[in-house]
Amino acid sequence: MLVEYRITGRGTADIAASVEAGVASGALPPGSLLPPMRELAGELGVNPNTVAAAYRTLRERGVIETDGRRGSRVRPRPSTTPRDALRMVVPAGVRDIAEGNPDVSLLPSLDGALAAAARRYAQAPSLYGADPVSPDLARLARADFDADAVPPGPVAVTSGALDAMERVLVAHLRPGDAVAVEDPGWGGSLDLVPALGLRVLQVAVDDDGPRTDAVARALAAGARALVVTSRAQNPTGAAVSAERAGELRELLARHPGVLLIEDDHGHGIVDLPLHPLSGVTGHWALIRSTAKAYGPDLRLAVLTGDAVTLDRVRGRQRLGPGWVSRLLQHAVVELWTSNAVDRAAVARAYGERRNALVEALRERGVRAHGRSGLNVWVPVADETVVVTRLLAAGWAVAAGAIFRVEAGPGVRLTVSQLGVPEVPGLADAVAAAVRTGVAGGRND
Repeated sequence: MLVEYRITGRGTADIAASVEAGVASGALPPGSLLPPMRELAGELGVNPNTVAAAYRTLRERGVIETDGRRGSRVRPRPSTTPRDALRMVVPAGVRDIAEGNPDVSLLPSLDGALAAAARRYAQAPSLYGADPVSPDLARLARADFDADAVPPGPVAVTSGALDAMERVLVAHLRPGDAVAVEDPGWGGSLDLVPALGLRVLQVAVDDDGPRTDAVARALAAGARALVVTSRAQNPTGAAVSAERAGELRELLARHPGVLLIEDDHGHGIVDLPLHPLSGVTGHWALIRSTAKAYGPDLRLAVLTGDAVTLDRVRGRQRLGPGWVSRLLQHAVVELWTSNAVDRAAVARAYGERRNALVEALRERGVRAHGRSGLNVWVPVADETVVVTRLLAAGWAVAAGAIFRVEAGPGVRLTVSQLGVPEVPGLADAVAAAVRTGVAGGRND
C-alpha cells in the first residue's frame, strides 16, 4: 500500500532518519510502499545515489525490505517493533502460560555462587588485560562439549545466546546474505536476522528438528548460513534426532562454505542426547546459554566453534563490551562445580508436565508437539479465535504469530508454571477452543 507520508532530507542520514521517524510514529505502517528511488530523489532534489544509500541503510537496520521490481516496503515487523511487542497483557485472575520463562522453583539460589565469586574477586581482582574468558569456565565448558562429541575448538563467553548468534553471523555475513532459519522458531532469531540486514529463508520443522528437504531447498536458494536448535526448540519442542542429524550432516558436507550455528537451547533442562552437526562445514559455532537452567538474569552463554569464527567473535567483542563480567563467570563456575542444579531432576519435572499435556490433548483429539523442553505447540486454524477463547476460559497462551513467518498458525503453551493436576482442565479448555476455531471441528 502506498501511504501519504512526506519523506524529507538532503543527505543519506537525514532521509533514512525521516523514514525511521515515520515508521516509529505509525505514519508509515508495516507494508507501506516507499517511493521509487529516482522519484524520491527528484522530489528531494538530490542525487539518486543518495536515496539509494539511504534505502540501503534502512535495509541494513531491518526497517525496510526490497523485492526487485516490487520496490521497497516497510518490513511487516520492523526492527523497532520486536515480536515481544505482540504479547498480550494478561488480566488478573487468568492463568499465564504464555511466557517462556523457566520454573523459578527449579532455579538454584545465586547467593552462594555470587558470594564465592566476590571472595574470589577480593583475592584477585579482574582488571584490564586479563583473559576475557575465565580459564576455569573455559575448561568446564570445553569438557561438557567434549562429553557430547562437539568437535574441538576454543571457547568464548557472550551475554546470552542471542548475543552469541549475532556475533557469529556478523563475523561472516554481509547485509543481503540469506540465512536459513527454523519456521516456526525462536522469535529472537527471526527478528535478529533481518535486523542485521540479512534475508530469512524459512525452514520447516518437525519433531526431529529442521526437515532435511526444507534445509536442502534453503541451501539451493543460496543460504549462506543455517541456524539450528539442537534440543527444546522454541516453540515446538523439537529435538534433532540421531537419524535427522545424520541426514543433515550428509547434506551439509556438500555445502562446506555454509556457516552453521547450533543453539543447544535445552542444555541442562532436557534428558535427550545431543546430536551435533558441527564440524561438517568450514565455519561453525555451538552455543549454550545458562538462562533456562540457572536463571535468565545471568545473561551468560558459552560457545565453541572453529578457530577463525571464535577469533573474529572475540576480537570484535574486545572492541565493544570487552568481556562478560568475570564475576558472573566465576559465579557460573561455582554453580557448575557445586552441582547446584540436578539436571536429571529438572528434565524429569519439565518432561512430566509436557508429556502429560501432550497426551491429554491427544486423548481429546488435539494434535500437539512437545518432544523436549518447556513448550507445547498446538497447530490451529485461527490463532485469534483460539487465544481469545482460552483467555475467556481463564488461560493466557502465546499466539503463534510471534514465532513464525510462513508456517501455519498455532499457539504455544509453556508448561514451566503448570502443575500436573492442572493438565486435564487446560486440555479441556484447549480442545474446546480448537474445536470452535477449526472449520468442521477438526485439528488437522
